[in-house]
Amino acid sequence: MAEAQQGGGPLAGVRVVELAGIGPGPFAAMLLADLGADVVRIDRPGGGALTIDPPHDITNRGKRSVVVDLKTAEGREAALQLVDRAHVLIEGYRPGVAERLGVGPEVCMGRNPLLVYGRMTGWGQDGPLAERAGHDIGYIALTGALGISGPADGPPAFPANLLGDFAGGSLYLVVGVLAALRHAEGGGGPGQVVDAAIVDGASHLTSILHGMLASGAWQDRREANLLDGGAPFYGTYRTADGGYMAVGALEPAFYAEFVRLLDLEHEVPPREDLAGWGELKRAIAERFAARTREEWTEVFGASDACVAPVLSLTEAPEHPHLKARGTFVERAGMVQPAPAPRFSATPAGTDGRPAEPGEHTGEVAADWQIPALLNETL
Repeated sequence: MAEAQQGGGPLAGVRVVELAGIGPGPFAAMLLADLGADVVRIDRPGGGALTIDPPHDITNRGKRSVVVDLKTAEGREAALQLVDRAHVLIEGYRPGVAERLGVGPEVCMGRNPLLVYGRMTGWGQDGPLAERAGHDIGYIALTGALGISGPADGPPAFPANLLGDFAGGSLYLVVGVLAALRHAEGGGGPGQVVDAAIVDGASHLTSILHGMLASGAWQDRREANLLDGGAPFYGTYRTADGGYMAVGALEPAFYAEFVRLLDLEHEVPPREDLAGWGELKRAIAERFAARTREEWTEVFGASDACVAPVLSLTEAPEHPHLKARGTFVERAGMVQPAPAPRFSATPAGTDGRPAEPGEHTGEVAADWQIPALLNETL
């Protein structure tokens, strides 16, 4: 059994049923498992639309897996018996699919009134696009979150599927689940459905920008603002070896340190002179192009200039600060991010090993007292 299932973490004792899917649903369930919940993933016979082989799918770490065929009466009953004993259910189907499978909210909450039923979709459970297929890039495109990034004279830039699927999707689902769980368990209220739509979460993430837009502090175009690469002192610059340095010298004191270490303090227009931003950006770019990323990292390493090297996924775990904090760990033969955030009284943990489909069927049948599961073992 994974460490998170042995009583560690602030969610110890919370039972979660996850209906297998891909992307933000599994990541949300992984986060709950990292925090100590006993997450049982219901995998389908023969697997599903997996994008990665099970032994390397880190989003399945800390969970237990059973294989159940929801298209059979016996499989549905076994799944519903798990739901009877659960605090939370997570599903990421298109609207109406769970209902057609016989495991929708009405059925599940009719059997377990305190159940928190978490639904993860891109477009939401209703609206003109609710029935349409989609992916992260389309969701953030519609919300304006994609259109703010990238050069003014080039295409928008997108950060893989982190902004939509996981920030706007998974994290909002987990927040909603925890709030609903508090309401059901501690507030005396019934269970409820949590409708987590990526378009809602990604839009919510832009709240500060809408405030700036309303106040006139943000222009509705790319590379024209303080935080989108428009300001010379907030962006990335190429170094002599083809690497990049990230600059975030926003505050005057940090900016003064920045230009001092670049040896530019007497050679460029003042930062308040917006007409001189083009000249300032060119001067900064020329300075960074004169040395390697490693050299500039050494220059800025002990300063408050807010400058950092842009690292790759394989480089990040080796950074001294991240190593000192244990931000990445090696588990199950893989380097992977450690659980976050951290807790002083109830530290979370995981053995880091992804669950293989069906490997815990007998174990869960005993722990959750669901004998019907044994008939579902492949």
